[in-house]
Amino acid sequence: MKILRRPAVEDRTGLKHTALYERISNGTFPRPVPLGPQAVGWPEHEVDDWIRGQIAKRDSNPETSKT
Repeated sequence: MKILRRPAVEDRTGLKHTALYERISNGTFPRPVPLGPQAVGWPEHEVDDWIRGQIAKRDSNPETSKT
């Protein structure tokens, strides 16, 4: 299992720091795992699952799946 640090999560999701933590606060993005006193990370599979979920939401909604 791989742990992703915040810059890698931001790169994968396209979310910036503020948006990432807003989603964590409202329960729509996985919570980070503490790695040390001032370090957190996210299990790679949880980030990948979130991305797949966003794609599934888009694909299940005819209004957002139009390009």
